Amino acid sequence: MGVVILLMMLVGVVLMLSGKLPTAFALVLLGVSIALVTGAPLTGEESVLDTVLQEGAGGLAATMIAILLGSWLGKLLDETGIAGTLVRKIVEFGGDRPTVVALGVLAVSGLVGTVTGSAPAAMLAGIIGIPAMIAVGVPKVTAAGTILMGLAAGLPFELPVWQFFSTALDLPVETVRNFMIKLFPFAAFFAVLFVLIETRRRGVEHAWSLKSVDASAERRPSRRRRLGDAPWYALFTPVVPLVLALGLEIAIIPSLLGGVLYALVTTTRPREMNRRLLRTLYASFDVAAAPIVLFVAIGILLAAVQLPGSIEALEPLVRNVSPQNPVVFVLVFGALVPLCLYRGPLNVYGLGAGIAGVLIAAGIYPAVAVLGLTTSYNQVFGVADPTSTQTVWSAQYSGVSPQQVMLRTLPYVWCVALGGLIVTASLYV
Repeated sequence: MGVVILLMMLVGVVLMLSGKLPTAFALVLLGVSIALVTGAPLTGEESVLDTVLQEGAGGLAATMIAILLGSWLGKLLDETGIAGTLVRKIVEFGGDRPTVVALGVLAVSGLVGTVTGSAPAAMLAGIIGIPAMIAVGVPKVTAAGTILMGLAAGLPFELPVWQFFSTALDLPVETVRNFMIKLFPFAAFFAVLFVLIETRRRGVEHAWSLKSVDASAERRPSRRRRLGDAPWYALFTPVVPLVLALGLEIAIIPSLLGGVLYALVTTTRPREMNRRLLRTLYASFDVAAAPIVLFVAIGILLAAVQLPGSIEALEPLVRNVSPQNPVVFVLVFGALVPLCLYRGPLNVYGLGAGIAGVLIAAGIYPAVAVLGLTTSYNQVFGVADPTSTQTVWSAQYSGVSPQQVMLRTLPYVWCVALGGLIVTASLYV
């Protein structure tokens, strides 16, 4: 029976990679199929309808709310000019020095990445940052990679991600936070290393006539100039949720709401607050819709693989191929890093969530070790996967292909993943 489930997962991967089914639909179909194959009843306790679909669909509700609030805060960063002001100040400071400008944009991308992820975060930092980098001679692929490496550096402190791993792996937020703090130095170090090496190794490439960048860039800054820069004290908005969650240990959803209120109060006249709040909230649903649907599907898959029948079928197979020696753990899972690309089986926002659920439910690894494994892989997916929205947007806006960005960034994020795996093996395996 375990082999049948693995074959079903393989079919799911093929359906997603071939574009026959969207990822969310494939995960729901897979979750229901696993439940049926393992003998789960249609209704009642541990059933297809009541457990997998009803409970599973809302299992990651806290994550969905955190995603919505992060998207709301991202919309406020955009509309109030906070993100644009941060990037412009960095560019003005860097002048015509490519490495300095790229490092500045990297820092802003990291800040924005703590608030919201995916394409919206890339756009907040990249709409101004990418044309600015290209204008001072940063190569196009390096410009796109800088945005993505910056987002990855901020990813360990992205509060909705904390909430996702806490709920999906049934761990306290404090445990997730503590591991993310350990992962952050690797993400930050290799992000800076990427900029330092790539801006020098590739040399200066002026691309003043890049139409795909310049046309859009000219429109967007002109709007920002009309609106004016955001007040200096509003520029602290991205760190407000972090201070609340990390420094004061306030829960994630209230921390994100604190960031929303701070952005509003520091940039908006009282008589305009209601309209801006509603306008940006409604707009945030467009941004948050896709990830929320995906988290509904992931919840269904997690519920399915955690059924007693699923655990009984998969536990012997998974245990036999899961290394217990810390050194072998690092070597094996380090070599398997590419399997999180192209929506592969180790992508935590796909089949990887199901595999993580099996590893925990069957007692093969402690939950915190699975946390280390999945978050390490997530650093790679968030930067180098040519199918992820932030990678596609950054590459296309820079005038290059996502595959070019993948090849340039993969060595660096692979090292980040290895760092996370080493920490996991040394502490938890």
